[in-house]
Formats: sequence, C-alpha cells, structure tokens
Amino acid sequence: MKALIQKVTEASVTVGEDVTGRIGPGLLVLLGISKSDQLQDCDWLTSKIANLRIFSADQKNFDQSALDIQAPILLISQFTLCAKTRKGRRPDFTDAADPTEARIFYSHFINLLEGYGLTVETGKFQEYMQVSSVNDGPVTIMLDSNDRLLPRQN
Repeated sequence: MKALIQKVTEASVTVGEDVTGRIGPGLLVLLGISKSDQLQDCDWLTSKIANLRIFSADQKNFDQSALDIQAPILLISQFTLCAKTRKGRRPDFTDAADPTEARIFYSHFINLLEGYGLTVETGKFQEYMQVSSVNDGPVTIMLDSNDRLLPRQN
C-alpha cells in the first residue's frame, strides 16, 4: 500500500460538477492499494500519517503531527500509484487491487483515520475526479507500507 502525502494550505476534489471534499490547511493523501496488501498495511500507514511530524509551530522545524494540530485529511483513492513502469512505455496496473477488495481497504483506512479523531474528506471511489491543491512548503512524502518490514538502520 502506498500513500503520497502532501502538506497543503488547501485542497479539494470534484466529481462531475460536485465538490465532494474540501479542506483548508492539512494533508492531501493519495492512496494506492495493491493486490498483496493486508489490513496491517492500513494500520501502519494510518498511524504513520497521523503521527508523522511534518508541521511546524515555528516555521523552522518539523515538530508537530496531523494528530497534534488536528489537521484535516483529504483522502483520494489512486490506483495509479501501483503502476509498474519497468517495461515498455505504458504503465502496467496489474498490481492494483481488485476494485471490490480495494473499496474494503479504502473504507477501513477512512475509519482508522477517523478513529484518531481526524476529519477525513474524500473523493468518490472508482470515479473520475479533479483534484486541486496548493502544496505548502512544498512538503511531499511517499510512504510505502512495505517499509514496515525493513530492518531499522542506525
């Protein structure tokens, strides 16, 4: 499971003519769910997103988390994060989870973030969306739940 997180001053998602989610200062999270993902991946990633210190009280240091400042989250399902691009010129999305399975993980992910007391806005699962954001910093970080299996390095 992959999550591209961006610290934003504002972000919104539109489906057709309807704005389905909008946040002020907070996090835009693009979430890619793959075939091999398990519920533990959701647990690890949501904890990381809630607790990662990428906000600053003094504009100098990353010393506060989304949880510390109750930053809202705009969560967008993004199967294209699962693309394989090693061969050819067309992305291969065969590693992306089946939509039925991915929807279960996506809903669980939302519930976990809300369980931290965070406000979560969303797009519409499996719909064509227009996402707008103003990246703050810019701060953009890629998280991969497979990293939880790697040994810690000093």
